Amino acid sequence: MRAMGIDLSLSEENRLVQSSVRDFAAAEIEPHIREWDANHELHREVFERMSEQGFLGAPIPEGYGGSGMDYVSLAILCEELERADTAFRVVMSVHVGLNSLTLHQWGTEEQKQRWLVPQAKGEKLATFGLTEPGVGTDAANLSTTARRDGDSYVLNGSKTWISLADIADHFLVFATLDRTRKHRGITAFIVERGTPGFATRTIEGKLGIWAGNTGELYFDDVRVPAENRLGEEGEGFTIAMSAIDQGRYTVACGAVGLAQACLDASLRYARDRKTFGEEIGRHQLVKEMIARMGAGIEAGRLLCRQAAWLKNRGMRNTRETSLAKWYATEHAVQSALDAIQIHGAYGYSDEYPVARYLRNSKAAVIYEGTSQLHTLIQADYLLGYREDKPLRCPPLPAPGFESGQRGP
Repeated sequence: MRAMGIDLSLSEENRLVQSSVRDFAAAEIEPHIREWDANHELHREVFERMSEQGFLGAPIPEGYGGSGMDYVSLAILCEELERADTAFRVVMSVHVGLNSLTLHQWGTEEQKQRWLVPQAKGEKLATFGLTEPGVGTDAANLSTTARRDGDSYVLNGSKTWISLADIADHFLVFATLDRTRKHRGITAFIVERGTPGFATRTIEGKLGIWAGNTGELYFDDVRVPAENRLGEEGEGFTIAMSAIDQGRYTVACGAVGLAQACLDASLRYARDRKTFGEEIGRHQLVKEMIARMGAGIEAGRLLCRQAAWLKNRGMRNTRETSLAKWYATEHAVQSALDAIQIHGAYGYSDEYPVARYLRNSKAAVIYEGTSQLHTLIQADYLLGYREDKPLRCPPLPAPGFESGQRGP
C-alpha cells in the first residue's frame, strides 16, 4: 500500500450519503427492477430523481452546480446503486466519472460553465465515446478522424458500446488528426446531441444490463466548433487515460456492491432453504462459498478506499485504481457464480435475482480495461517497466482536501 496513514472510518457526511442512497434504491429501484430488466426498459425519470438527490454531481464542487462530495461518498453511491442494479451505477460511471470529472480537470472556465454546470445539476446527461468497432483496448489506433477546417473541426467515423448513447445530451469523444502519429494524434471534443451529421443507435441483444442503454455513435461530416475541443491538439489520449482512472474507480466500487448483493441474496436463501433436515447454510461447502464472498467484498472495498484516499488529495492513482477495478470486478463475477450455485436450480431462473447479477457482472471485466490488460498493468508496475508521468492538468482533489496532502 503506497499511501500511509489512511483513515478508513466513514465521516458523518459519508454515512448520510450511505443512508440516503440506500433509501433511494429501496424506494425507486428495487421494487421495479425485476420488471424493468425483464422488459429491457430504461427509465430516465429515475436518473432525474437521482439528480434531485444530488447524485449526478456528487464529486463536483458546489460552485459548478455539484454536491461537493468526496471520493468515499462517490464510492458509496456507486456501491449502493449497483447493489440495486448495475444500470444505475453505469450512469455514475459515464456521466460523472468519465465525462464530468474530466471536464472539471481539463476544461476551460467557459467550457465548465457551458457543459459541466448543467451536467452537475442533472439538467443534461453526458457520456464518453472512445471505443470503436475495431478498437477497444488498443485505444491509440482510433479510426474516427478529425480535420481542422477554419474555426471548426470536421469529424467522421463511429463509436460503439457507448453507455447512454441514445439518451445523453453531451458526448466527450475522441478522434485522430493524424493516424500515423498513433496516440499523439488523438484529440478530445465535446459533441452535443442535435449537431448535424451526428446520430446514435441502440445495440440490441446484450447479455446483461438490460435496464440500461448501450449504443453506437455515428459521425458524418460532423462540424464541431474549435471551442468544443477539450485540451490541446494531440492531447486527447492523455485526457482519455485520465478519464478512465475516474471511470475505473466507479466500476470498481460498483462491483463491490454487486458482490454484496450476491452475498445478501445467498445469506437469505442459505437460511431459508433446508436439505437433509437443516438449513443449507449449515453445510460446510456452502459456508466456503459464503466466506469467500465476504472476504472478497472486504478486500475490494479496502482497495477502493485506498484509491479514494489518493483521489481525495488530488494524487495520481492509476496503479491503485487499476488494482481495485481488476480485483473487484473479477470477484463480482465469482460471487455471482457462487450465488447461483448456492441457489441451485432456482439460481438458474429469474425467480431470484442472482441470474441477473451474473449477467450484469460480466461486462465489468471487459469495459474500462479487460482483466487481461489490468494483469499486465500491475505486472509492469511491479517489474518497474511502467512509471506514471506528471500530467499537464494533475488530478483535482475532492472539495475540502488540499492537493498533495498526506496523512488522515
